[in-house]
Amino acid sequence: MKPRILVVDDEKNIRRSMQMILSSEGYPVRLAENAREALDLLNKETPEIIFLDVMLPDQDGLSLLPEIKSNYPAAEIIMISGHANLSMAVEATRAGAYDFLEKPLQKEKILLTIRHLLEKQKLQEQYETLEKKLGGEYQMIGESKALLEVKQQISQVAGTDSKVLILGESGTGKELVAWSIHHQSRRSAGPFIKMNCAAIPEDLTESELFGHEKGAFTGASETRDGKFLQAHQGTIFLDEIADMSLRVQTKVLRVLQDGRFERVGGNTALTTDTRVIAATNKDLDELVKNGQFREDLYFRLNVFPIRIPPLRSRKGDVPLLVDHCIRKYCLRNNRRSVSVESQVYEILENYSWLGNIRELQNLVERVLILTSGDKILLKDLPQHLLQPKASVPVPETGKVSLKQVRETAERAYIQKCLTACGGNVSETARMLGIERTNLHKKMKALGIK
Repeated sequence: MKPRILVVDDEKNIRRSMQMILSSEGYPVRLAENAREALDLLNKETPEIIFLDVMLPDQDGLSLLPEIKSNYPAAEIIMISGHANLSMAVEATRAGAYDFLEKPLQKEKILLTIRHLLEKQKLQEQYETLEKKLGGEYQMIGESKALLEVKQQISQVAGTDSKVLILGESGTGKELVAWSIHHQSRRSAGPFIKMNCAAIPEDLTESELFGHEKGAFTGASETRDGKFLQAHQGTIFLDEIADMSLRVQTKVLRVLQDGRFERVGGNTALTTDTRVIAATNKDLDELVKNGQFREDLYFRLNVFPIRIPPLRSRKGDVPLLVDHCIRKYCLRNNRRSVSVESQVYEILENYSWLGNIRELQNLVERVLILTSGDKILLKDLPQHLLQPKASVPVPETGKVSLKQVRETAERAYIQKCLTACGGNVSETARMLGIERTNLHKKMKALGIK
């Protein structure tokens, strides 16, 4: 549907020509010859676009502009004048006008201005839709005491610029916590830049973080900003920080100390105003003791630690998470939503969820693909959820070595995670918190096909 347009001008010929131009393009047009008549029409019906003359007989158009924007903020106003100057255009723009057109008005200019305005509105709507969708994707679902404590900690630290270290098992939602901190902070209008330190080869990590100069290495065909510069006046989230090499840790420490760094291949000191949030599923205290993680970097990051509980310790949230995953999947795939049999909730609440929320999401998606009806029934669940819990047998004392016990436990756990992920090795690697190549090596060593 074409937007409604109001033309406010004291010249009869201008009003008539504008009506002919706009009506021929299918725009509904209403006309007013002065400010009083324009306000009367606005009280009856608010148009999407207003062409407003600067010189009106009863009120100056520039003084009428802020009055209209205050009472009808959704209306876009295009000023028109036969005596325009730069200061007048600047004043109108500051008061909320979309554009300023000079008389005599040309048909092409009028229609082009409207087209650009409508394109801007469309982009704004798309942005708002994307923002809502993103907010839904990053929503923290649950009402358990454990999760409420995490939300309370987020509220306490979000308003500061303090560094945050998020701890928890793989799949518990560490990125959701980081996003929530950023979204509630004074930096929320700035960028939220993520980097998974475990997913990038060591020789590329430095370039990803700090950027590189043209010709710094083979393939560096142009100067490129790194994550720290991209996150200027925003937040950088360093996921799986424990997988960062000691060499890169040293350079990150310097950024945390004074906000200064150089691009790879460069010698110019750059600065960044960035809040740092880090996360890991590993025991950093143990890594520090073993010399695998810098103690000074650990103390720099560990200003405000937040530990996320595993899903098995907040079982009451499972039904809420299941319903959320169903809504999200059905919306994404344009599918009618389904209900869930009460016994299904009971089974899912009592499951151990070794892969936490990520495992639950994968399970719900797989069940929805396989379910043709409008209700998820007990028979729709994978068999490993319905079978009695299996435990790793403890061998008789002195019969096997500790290495053999460890391998047996690892084999059983990896096989269980593979089953939970439908045999998808990449998903299983993410669930286990290790790289895909490392999982392949581990499976080969343990004889898992």
